[in-house]
Amino acid sequence: MNHPNPAIVTQAGARRLPRWALLLLCFAYALPGFLGRDAWKSEDMAALGFMAELVQGTSDWLAPTLIGIPADNPAVLPYWLGAWAIQLAPSWASADFVVRIPFVLLLGMAMVATWYGTYYLARNPLAQPVPFAFGGEALPGDYARAMADGGLLAFIACLGLPQLAHETTPALAQLGFTALFFYAMGALPYRRRGPAVAATLGLIGLSLSGAPTLAILFGLGSAALHYVDRAEEIPDTTRNRRLAKESIAIAATTLISAALAMALGLLRWKLELPHPLWTDWYGYVQLLVWFTWPAWPLTLWTLWRWRYQLFNRRVSRHVALPAWFVGVCVVATLTTGSSDRTLLLALPALATLAAFALPTLKRQVSALIDWFTLLFFSGWAFTIWVVWIAMQTGVPAQPVANVARLVPGFKASFSLFSFAIAAIATIAWAWLVKWRVGRHRAAIWKSLVLPAGGAALCWLLFMTILLPPLNYAQSYTVLVQRTRSQLTAPGCVETLGLGQGQIAAFQFYGGLHLVPMQVGTSCPWLLVEPLPDQTAPTNNIDAAVWTQQTLIQHPANRGESVLLFKRQAPAINEYSTLPAQSEPAAAETSEKK
Repeated sequence: MNHPNPAIVTQAGARRLPRWALLLLCFAYALPGFLGRDAWKSEDMAALGFMAELVQGTSDWLAPTLIGIPADNPAVLPYWLGAWAIQLAPSWASADFVVRIPFVLLLGMAMVATWYGTYYLARNPLAQPVPFAFGGEALPGDYARAMADGGLLAFIACLGLPQLAHETTPALAQLGFTALFFYAMGALPYRRRGPAVAATLGLIGLSLSGAPTLAILFGLGSAALHYVDRAEEIPDTTRNRRLAKESIAIAATTLISAALAMALGLLRWKLELPHPLWTDWYGYVQLLVWFTWPAWPLTLWTLWRWRYQLFNRRVSRHVALPAWFVGVCVVATLTTGSSDRTLLLALPALATLAAFALPTLKRQVSALIDWFTLLFFSGWAFTIWVVWIAMQTGVPAQPVANVARLVPGFKASFSLFSFAIAAIATIAWAWLVKWRVGRHRAAIWKSLVLPAGGAALCWLLFMTILLPPLNYAQSYTVLVQRTRSQLTAPGCVETLGLGQGQIAAFQFYGGLHLVPMQVGTSCPWLLVEPLPDQTAPTNNIDAAVWTQQTLIQHPANRGESVLLFKRQAPAINEYSTLPAQSEPAAAETSEKK
């Protein structure tokens, strides 16, 4: 017979993960990806374009635009953060690096909030381990800290987190504010002012970051759960009144954030029901499996082992609250166009649920997780090193051929600093594996050490020794350089069909002034997105006005190609840059006339 509380943890099992090791892991995971690269396509580059236009004064701060075009997913706060960072930074600092500083802090905030959210949920009396007849069970504070360590490790281990969490996009801001509100609801029964401020900032920040609908669902659902949590075997009138007031305050804050989003035009109902096709559902299942691995199987185990508490007379806050966050995000993933970025917001709560599976795992299951993780991440690390060695030496030949096929035109170079960092991280991984296979069975977070360490290792290797080819393939730099070399007199350029990432890249890295193609414009050049056959533009090009010059392709992605047109008749506009010797020639021509 299963006990209603399945957590059986000794005091030895509640040992805490050394703070220096946890902090080092967080820094090793968070910093790579923000350093040493260009803005990547396409959302990362587009966000930088919106920020740059705010700084230049060519866009409205309450409705950011890029050459007059609003963002695909409306948001304001993430662009404000990047623009403020550019304005506050010294003039010598690179703008594409400066804008990443507030987003590094947002990722750090998501990590800290996930830890503290798990900690306070583990302090819930219903989450505490079963007391032993003669003592020896884990103390409440020690147990909560150990569970919080496990929750943060599960968060770092999720395979869908690395790339999206290192972009300067609204998605990362949404993640940070979702985690902040999640912490606030977990800590509210134990703290007053701090969680109240965090809840307000979380809901308003989430709404201004482009997810007001999710903020409404998170807020109202959490307020209801907080109110229901007042039921006890022995009612406490004072406590019940306090919980009722707090629930009303949360609901009111939710409505205020929704009203603010509505006033700024951010609240839009964009429901896209899934198609009844097997391929669509199969892709959705694939996304759930790989994006949330390894948290999702542990989450399912948590829901099963804690089911008696979840459906008991009293709400198990430590299970019901994260389950609500995860459920909202999973359902919203089906009804939004950016499914992976919506599912990203479920990771803090999903990691918390995964942590509550740790006290209930059997030794065989824990060993299976360790062996699978060891083989998976060690295999990836070995492959990365083989590819890097092949790029440097030419041996073995097959990886060299693969790199040449994926990133044609790329020339490898050696960086001692990147090599040293990658070598130290690999040695640390070997030490971690040696530690894990030793006799350390007591700590309940031990099963998530290798998944988190392996995820951090592979991400760090990608962002050090393999960063040059990745940056070459993921940025628009080469495409901009090729396009710029074709413009004999760069300046005003009309566009038709280009993505916002391409537009931002041509303006930020190319120094071009882009305007949408419309009646009345007279720029000498035109950039057009070609048709899928890569040979012809759309039917909106007037052959009597424009002459096709060339097709400019991105070396690693032909889908990012552009067609360059030149106006047949001479165009006079204030943005065109003419050669210096053209002025005397023009004067001589006028004298002859």
